[in-house]
Amino acid sequence: MKVGTEDTRLVVLRGNSASGKSSVAAGLRERFGRGLALVGQDNLRRVVLRERDRPGAANIGLIDLTARYALDAGYHVVVEGILHADHYGDMLGRLRADHRGRTHAYYLDVPFRETLARHATKPIADDVDEAQLRDWYRPGDLLPGGLETVIGADSGLEETVDRLMTETGLALLPALDR
Repeated sequence: MKVGTEDTRLVVLRGNSASGKSSVAAGLRERFGRGLALVGQDNLRRVVLRERDRPGAANIGLIDLTARYALDAGYHVVVEGILHADHYGDMLGRLRADHRGRTHAYYLDVPFRETLARHATKPIADDVDEAQLRDWYRPGDLLPGGLETVIGADSGLEETVDRLMTETGLALLPALDR
């Protein structure tokens, strides 16, 4: 079933833990203003459902449903999270195929050593140790078909937000008055 309009933008931000996904998503929202919905995997999976990340879990459908609802309501949508390709790839592929507007997918590629350094600055740093991070870490976990643009660790936060605002066309669109 087709979702959104030709004017809506769907942006998918994926990458390992502490790669900068949430910071980039927040930067896009701050720059764009009202009318951009953030659909965060961590919020829907850990906060709303309090669920473990596993294949076929309920959060996968909830992410899809939330993104579709926001697109149909005229919002631009940023779906962000680790979103492992083997768990979320099919859902993201269907969402991309069904979206009437422009869809852009990005993979933030950060080496494990940098992941550790960034993780140390997060509120959950005391709850998640290096062994857990290593277990979660999947280098180059790209979606099939070459649909994602890879952004390396050398791209800073402001540079990445600038790039995405431009490449997605969000920089040219007016914020909604909601």
